[in-house]
This record gives sequence, C-alpha cells and structure tokens, in this order.
Amino acid sequence: MEYDAIIIGAGACGMMCAAQAGLLGKRTLVLERNSKPGAKILISGGGRCNYTNLYTGIENFVSENAHFLNSAFAQWTVDDTISFFEMYGQIKGKEKTLGQLFPESNKAKDVVAMFTRLMYETGQDLWLNSLVTDVSRLEDGYELTVERNNKQERLRAPKVVFASGGLPVAKLGASDFALKQAHKFGLAVVATAPALVPLSITGKNADWYASLSGNSVFARVWNERISFEENILFTHWGMSGPAILQISSYWRAGETMSVDLLPQFDLEVLIKKEREDGGKRTVGQLLNDYFTRKMVDALGEFLPIDIKIASLSKADAKLLCDTIHRFQVKPAGDKGYDKAEVMRGGVSTAELNPRTLESLKYPGLYFGGEAVDITGWLGGYNFQWAWAGGYMIAQDI
Repeated sequence: MEYDAIIIGAGACGMMCAAQAGLLGKRTLVLERNSKPGAKILISGGGRCNYTNLYTGIENFVSENAHFLNSAFAQWTVDDTISFFEMYGQIKGKEKTLGQLFPESNKAKDVVAMFTRLMYETGQDLWLNSLVTDVSRLEDGYELTVERNNKQERLRAPKVVFASGGLPVAKLGASDFALKQAHKFGLAVVATAPALVPLSITGKNADWYASLSGNSVFARVWNERISFEENILFTHWGMSGPAILQISSYWRAGETMSVDLLPQFDLEVLIKKEREDGGKRTVGQLLNDYFTRKMVDALGEFLPIDIKIASLSKADAKLLCDTIHRFQVKPAGDKGYDKAEVMRGGVSTAELNPRTLESLKYPGLYFGGEAVDITGWLGGYNFQWAWAGGYMIAQDI
C-alpha cells in the first residue's frame, strides 16, 4: 500500500483531491477510465469553464439536506477557489452574468492543465485508460479491481475516494459505478434523475413549439418550488435555455410550470398607455416592440384572438395578458442523461461525515462530487461543490 489513497475519477473533485493531498505531502493514485483527464471540465461553459460562482450559497443546491453543505463551504469558500486558481494556475477570473466566473483566457483546458501540472509537481500518479470495476473491503483497507492495458490488476490502498461523477454524459465516460458500489456497501442512495436538462413537448402543441425553434426570449419560469429569470430557448422538440435547465432540477413528471414571457413589463399597462396616448397600432405591432416577428406571429396563431386589430375587448385583453405573463407549459419529459448537465440525487448525505465526506459506516471510504446527493444550479455552482469536496477529503486522507 504505497499510496495514502486511491482516487477513482480524474474529474473536478478527483483532481482537486489529488492536488490538495499533494500539497499536504500525501501520495495518491488517480484512476481515470478516459484517455485524458477532466473530460467534463473541458466542455463546461461551452469550452470556457465557469469554474465558480461569486454568489454561491446552500440555497443554490438541490438535495434532501442542502444544509449538509454548510461545513463544506465554511472550509472552502469562493474566495479560496479564486485564490487557488490565481496562485497555482495564474488563472484570473472574469465575471459574466449572474456571478459566473470564467478564466480570462476563456479556455477550460487551462483549468485542466493547472491540475495536471500540480499533481505532477507534488508526486501524484495519474493512470489513464484505467477502468475500476470493483472495490472490496479488506481488514486494513480496500482492494480495487482495475482493467488496464488489456489485463486485470488488483490494487490496494488504505483509503478510496469515489469521485467518478454521475450518469451524464455517457460519451464522456460517465457511469453509475459509484452508485452501484454504494449499494453494494449498503449505503442509502437518493433516487437519481437527469438535472439541468432540456424539456420535451409532445401532443397537440408540439408543432407550435417547433415552429419557434431557435427563438430565445428572456422570461421568468416558475412552479410551486422555485422561480428563475433567464433566457428560454424554443427548440424543435420543446424548450431549453438557462431558465429551463434551471427549473428542470425542480420539475417532476406530470407537472405544469408557468412562464412569464415579458417579466420586465406589465402588458396590461402597456396596452392601456398605448390607447391613452391615442396610438392606433395593432396588438401585433405593439408586441413587435418586445418580441421577434416570428414570436409575434406564433402568438397570433396560438391565441384565439385577432392581434391584427387595434382594440380588444376586456375579455380578449385579459386572455392576451394571461397568455404572455402566465403561459402554461406541461412538458412530456426531459431529454435524458445525454443532454443533462448533471445528475440529481446520489449517495445520501446522511451516510457521510459532513466535515470529511467519509462514509460513517466504512472508515476510509469517501464520496465526492456528482456522486453525492448535492446538485447545484447552472452557472459554476457544481464546480464550487467539487472543489470544496476535493479539499475536504484531501485534508482527511
């Protein structure tokens, strides 16, 4: 057992754990099934990697017990992330919308390069193309079965870290390995589902959504649990865009959600002012001030009123305002793990020490990152959780 710990997965949490362990003078082995580390980091933020969010708090996470994060974010803050990236990667952040922090270079590969360099400089080992198929408990640690170089090997270590991610996206090497192992060890796992995922529309209105494919509009999307104000994107199969991805983590099959297509204004007030000012524009012409022509035409087709006229009855005006401000959407489903940013659910936080992420039942067994029932919003929150988790585990191994 020449390593202090073996880490399964060279993603955000795994590499952070290895790097932090190295800075503490510890030695780890990171096993990665892909041919290169940080596959998901490299595609995040459109290849730019929004590596944290300035406004991170436990309210930005979905979990059966989000308060579990209090210890993590007390130990590793957003300021710690910013300082760490500047010190070890010469990566300075620039804020985009809603607190999202990106490298000034806009290159996710700079983030991966920082970790691989730091791991190398601190003597951590990284084995690529190494698939862990099983983990077994020994009296003095754990044994891992690994497929590597077309043969099977068995490795031993006193401690094992599951940082192998969740189910999205299979082509990046994602799997439910950590969840299967948790089940094998008798640990509770919260039901999983795709999160931060586009939603599909079927049925009689499907063609209407498809006709708007490519149109984006700033909107407020809400249900009984949460509300988000960001862009939505109409697609040929339904709806996407930041606001839809955000609320998808809180949406459940069969539920209806509401959309305000014009949250910055009160359409009733706009119509009233137009008439008081003596305006003779049609309803459609008024809507053209706020929507694309394609969107206005689609609304005209959707509404059982004539938007080519200048005046509306009170009933029609109410119908128009209700449609614009309280548009009802009942998704048929989501687009699945291949289109999801992250996985909701995972190893229950009730099974883990909130200060170290070590299993309460099995000393030396740790779970971090996406494999745990901690799911952040879109916009750098999941990375902040990954860095915090990797740091916490490293302090304990």
